[in-house]
Amino acid sequence: MAAAAVLLSAGCEVLDEDGTSPGAGAQQTAPDGRAVSPLENPDGTEPGLSPVATDRDEAAARKLIDRLSTKGRGPKTGYARDEFGYAWMDTADGVPLARNGCDTRNDLLRRDGQKLRFRSGSDCVVVAMTLHDPYTGTTIEWRKQQASEVQIDHVVPLSYGWQMGASRWPEGKRKQFANDVLNLMPVEGRANSAKGDSGPASWLPPSKQIRCAYAVRFAQVAIKYELPVTAPDKRMMLTQCGG
Repeated sequence: MAAAAVLLSAGCEVLDEDGTSPGAGAQQTAPDGRAVSPLENPDGTEPGLSPVATDRDEAAARKLIDRLSTKGRGPKTGYARDEFGYAWMDTADGVPLARNGCDTRNDLLRRDGQKLRFRSGSDCVVVAMTLHDPYTGTTIEWRKQQASEVQIDHVVPLSYGWQMGASRWPEGKRKQFANDVLNLMPVEGRANSAKGDSGPASWLPPSKQIRCAYAVRFAQVAIKYELPVTAPDKRMMLTQCGG
């Protein structure tokens, strides 16, 4: 897999530079029995994002979201992807899977992909896989020749984090935030591009059944990094979980 990546200003990055149109390999909806609810996966090391399906779990989700503080988005002045370290480093301290000899991007593909194929001589670099995308509910047969079909989403976008307080963090904490598997999800490229640096009030996954789970994961990341969210974002997150 080529090392270069197309970097989006929102901090949501294409896996590899390629000329093919995103989404070309998406197939009909297929369930992923491996996906784990975010309520049962608080460190993000388990694959996927399964729906928050029961009244009890929705209540637990609202309780979590209620813990979020709110404020308005600050200016984007000074934001650059490089402020969060290069993509995708294996040396960010304080996050799961760091310093395991495999970069963050490939760690995520190995976490969420199925039927993995690796580059010859490597147990790290994924060159083909099947991905069940939680955001759209589609299954993508991904190959490196169509790299942009799958992008790694920062659930809480880097630019959003910058505007909500990360601009004042030390460099090490920003690198942690950018490479924390809790904040990262391999998804359909078109959905990720549509999201940009939006919060939940402006963008939600196209698959309605996953929206509460997405709100929970957004809240988990914000709480871990002591980031506030905007008041409209918090209201939308609660609404998605029955509030």
